Amino acid sequence: MKYIKTLLKLGIIAGLLGSIVLTGIYFYIKPDLPSVAILKDVRLQTPMRIYTHDGKLISQYGVKRRIPVTLDETPDLLKKAILATEDNRFYDHFGIDPIGITRAFINLVITGEKSQGASTLTQQLARGFFLTREKTYIRKIKEVFIALHMEAELSKDEIFELYLNKIELGHRSFGFGAAAQVYYGKKLNELTLAQIATLAGLPQAPSVLNPISRPDRSLERRRIVLLRMLDEGYITRQQFDEALNSPVTAKKHGAEIELDAPYLADLIYNEMVELYGKEEAETGGYQVYATADSHMQQAAQRAVKQNLHDYDERHGYRGPVARLWPEEDSKSASSNATTELTDSSLTLCDTPAMYADWPCDITEEQVMMALDNAGAYGFVFPVAVTTVEEQRFVTRDVTGIERAIEWEGMDWARPYISDSRQGEPPKTASDIVSPGDIVYIREMDGQWRLAQLPDVAGAFVALDPKNGAVQAIVGGYSFYQSQFNRATQAKRQVGSNIKPFIYSGALEHGYTVASVINDAPINEWDEATGVAWRPQNSPAEYDGPIRMRVALGKSKNVVSVRLLRGVGLDNTIEHLTRFGLDRADIHRDETVSLGSSSHTPLEIVRGMAVIANGGYLIEPYFIDRVANEFGEVLWKHNPVVACGDCNKDTETTTPVNEEDIDIEALLAAELNQQMAPQGEEQEEVVPAPQVISSQNAFLVAEMMRTAVRYNGSYSKKTGWQGTGWRASNILGREDLAGKTGTTNDSRDAWFSGFNRNLVATAWVGFDDMSRQLGRAAYNRPLAARNPDRFGWIGNALVGAESGANAAQPAWIRFMQVALDGEPEAPMPVPDDIVRVRIDRTSGKLTRRTDHTTLFEYFLRGTEPTVYVLEDDIDDPAQQDEESVDVEEIF
Repeated sequence: MKYIKTLLKLGIIAGLLGSIVLTGIYFYIKPDLPSVAILKDVRLQTPMRIYTHDGKLISQYGVKRRIPVTLDETPDLLKKAILATEDNRFYDHFGIDPIGITRAFINLVITGEKSQGASTLTQQLARGFFLTREKTYIRKIKEVFIALHMEAELSKDEIFELYLNKIELGHRSFGFGAAAQVYYGKKLNELTLAQIATLAGLPQAPSVLNPISRPDRSLERRRIVLLRMLDEGYITRQQFDEALNSPVTAKKHGAEIELDAPYLADLIYNEMVELYGKEEAETGGYQVYATADSHMQQAAQRAVKQNLHDYDERHGYRGPVARLWPEEDSKSASSNATTELTDSSLTLCDTPAMYADWPCDITEEQVMMALDNAGAYGFVFPVAVTTVEEQRFVTRDVTGIERAIEWEGMDWARPYISDSRQGEPPKTASDIVSPGDIVYIREMDGQWRLAQLPDVAGAFVALDPKNGAVQAIVGGYSFYQSQFNRATQAKRQVGSNIKPFIYSGALEHGYTVASVINDAPINEWDEATGVAWRPQNSPAEYDGPIRMRVALGKSKNVVSVRLLRGVGLDNTIEHLTRFGLDRADIHRDETVSLGSSSHTPLEIVRGMAVIANGGYLIEPYFIDRVANEFGEVLWKHNPVVACGDCNKDTETTTPVNEEDIDIEALLAAELNQQMAPQGEEQEEVVPAPQVISSQNAFLVAEMMRTAVRYNGSYSKKTGWQGTGWRASNILGREDLAGKTGTTNDSRDAWFSGFNRNLVATAWVGFDDMSRQLGRAAYNRPLAARNPDRFGWIGNALVGAESGANAAQPAWIRFMQVALDGEPEAPMPVPDDIVRVRIDRTSGKLTRRTDHTTLFEYFLRGTEPTVYVLEDDIDDPAQQDEESVDVEEIF
């Protein structure tokens, strides 16, 4: 009894001392314990995901890959596998497992090493959120207190769900949803038992137990997980045997990108980083939806890439990317190397060559390295030429797959001499390639073609003219080749794309669509420089007196200069700024009328939208809405809209000046506050500022319709074609308007066009601004094989490169997809626009109703009042002279 009392006293003293020690430790580490608020509102660091408007994933940003899942969405077998392996008494203990702690303590006493852990799921979660993996006593004590704290504040299911989403599982995946995607490219409910067991074994040591880095150790860990599941009765012996014998199927997967649109994604990412900061943007779990849908974005990307390949092919083949051995060695290479080789650069060897026409010392490793160095971009990927036949050659790619390139896939490849000269068309495959060449190929219309990475660059952007929503944007051939976004960053001379804005200014200052301007050479002496300025038409042909509509359709340079002189330089510059062009970028001389100023494609398409929407300056934007990781909309863009009476059912709003609209500030303010649920309150429409009248916009659009079609009657000798005639011919629509643009020496080529619902701009040029786009000579094989393509769009076009054949084909290809099945959307005729019959030549009223006349639009009060005299009527059909063939004018 005496000993019992002594032991009892010692026990009480030990208990008191233990309590004092624990209390002291608690107050020591209390500052490091998480608050109740943090535990109640645990936020997972989830990457930002960017989607198209119709919900196709285009990119994911964030170092930590995470796909949040709920407990209900988690397969039952996975939950059982985790519990069986990591904490089978999870639903029974209070955050720490006394049995596990005892086991670990005994192991420590026996071995003197901290080799066995006793961490529950709650402790692992506590460590993952707030601590590190270092094995120290103080860390373990903190872990215990945090686990107890969590158990007091959260339910078991809440803790388990956090564990499923928070735990690190290797290769930057956090949570089992992300791990399933990273290792298997699947959703959790698509995993096999073997894959589930593999993932369930990762939490112990994800860096050394994952099936990608250490498949051997992963297999052993999988076996242990399966055994634990079998012991607990979660699986049968048959399931165990099947899973145990399953092969390792893991390989690294990226995010499930449904549409690769990196230029668009990068713009959105940078905007989100600017608003939130990099850390918050990449870990806040934001789901960002673009304004562009996948249909149009993909059409734009394909159009740009195909157009650049067409340009590149008609200018000739620049040769292989690399060679596996020097070209002079190929003729002396022997397949078995049993004969003596005279070329000292070749190595004698006893092993057979990989291919009959290859030297025997070329190894698989050399081939893989050469192909890897070439890289894959856009439509093209590298291959090695193995065999060359008469009009055919065979290739192999990095995976060993062989593909044959037939003659029709390579006969375009006449030698490139310069941007303006090409060699003779090839006659055999050996004129183009040799065994050992590393070349690019691409697939087109189900056939493989020889290709090359285009030297020339391009850009494309399409908008909804009513509100500025970007429908598609492409900043170059390949983002992975060049991240420079030419659609938003490249300020290039716009050439004749400026002319619709110049003509708009003329209409504003008293000119009409039928005003007659003298299309005659200008020769003006500049006393300051001692040089005469002689702006010329391209080509240098002059029609004499010409109506404004025809002058814009034919892109007459000297007429544009004369209109600027009539309006005045200051008035013209002021008018150009109405279209959103930066005054600092506009040249203060007469060359501005010919497009000497430099602007980005996004700036130009915004200006064209003013004409397409009836005179309103909209603000281009890329983000439609932002949601959290659960899909709840946090913010939705409320753009300025092209409308005269947007809120006619509400109170009258004060007119909005462009300077007063700070879209970025509005976006930042709205994103950083809790927004009301969508649909709870109808947002008031913000009207865009009207910068030109609807009548002015309509008349300019009418002139631009002339530029994209055939006009008049060739049988009556009044026919002529606009510089962009291919648009209406190929698309077969009457609601289109547009304008070509080509700069001096063809360094930049443009085409902008629209109907009422869609406006788009295409640009082509070299990043090296000293290079000209040049010209392409007639390529007989291409023209003969596909005469419908010749003279329209494609790689068989000939002549000097210009907006009509270098840039417009991308616009046409995009519109073929974007407008397919869409009803025509012509510009509505505004009030105060009248239509009268005029004489084709003089622009005066006429009493005739034949081919010498046409109906023309005028702003009421500006229509002609004088009739043309019968003797002054010019009737080309009655002239004895042969009509001059109409040449294409750019």
